[in-house]
Amino acid sequence: MITFRNITKRFGKITAVDDLSLEIRKGEVFGLLGPNGAGKTTTINLAVGLFKPDSGSITLDGSGSPDSPEVRSRMGVAPQALALYEDLNADENLKFFGKIQGLPGQTLKDRVAWSLDFVGLSGRRRDPVKNFSGGMKRRLNLAIALVHDPPLLLLDEPTVGVDPQSRNAIFDNIDALRKQGRTIIYTTHYMEEAQRLCDRVGIIDHGKLLALDTVDTLIAAHGGSAILIAEREDGEIRIETEEPLEELLRLQKETKLLRFRVEKPDLENVFLNLTGRHLRD
Repeated sequence: MITFRNITKRFGKITAVDDLSLEIRKGEVFGLLGPNGAGKTTTINLAVGLFKPDSGSITLDGSGSPDSPEVRSRMGVAPQALALYEDLNADENLKFFGKIQGLPGQTLKDRVAWSLDFVGLSGRRRDPVKNFSGGMKRRLNLAIALVHDPPLLLLDEPTVGVDPQSRNAIFDNIDALRKQGRTIIYTTHYMEEAQRLCDRVGIIDHGKLLALDTVDTLIAAHGGSAILIAEREDGEIRIETEEPLEELLRLQKETKLLRFRVEKPDLENVFLNLTGRHLRD
């Protein structure tokens, strides 16, 4: 659906994206993960034509570069910084953005109605956006990305600052969009979201692609060993092991165990093993 070939983007002395090559397949939910300042948002901005790469090329479904308005019209974007007019109501926001995308008369009305219903805001369509909760604003942000019916969606941190109900509603929306055959690029800091939603995940840091594969394959390759945590009368022990059951049987023969649990590696382990555990500000 979209291809990045040897993309580099610099801001002064800072290289935000460094020789990035990446192909997003049609119909997949692709997770783009990385620490703060890793280059995720710059990559999104390059994909939608807000920035031009210093070198390399980006093409959408073989139809050209995002420099072209016609190509950009095939994308829907829900940016991390909410793109809403708070003094307008939900209906007015969607009509405004739909008109920018060139939707005419009845088509515009139909798409606005569909988008509001899809994100569960039909009952609040006449309410000013300034009165919406954070979760409602995020859902409206998604509706705006969908109003012109694009085949490709770019969702940049779409669940930041939302309540659990809205978060799960957005998850349901993404599952429904996947079933419709849309392609989604999903950036997030929340590893459990990527693990739940994404068909493949790419992890970037310092603008470079460190790893790309399915979640299960990444965990197998970079997640590390399972950790057996056993509590004995003299305290708790933690054992990193590839064979937690065998290690448990060995411990049971040696001493009385009060309780135990096994922590299996997950996508967060992969992320930390590849990008490091130090703070990023």
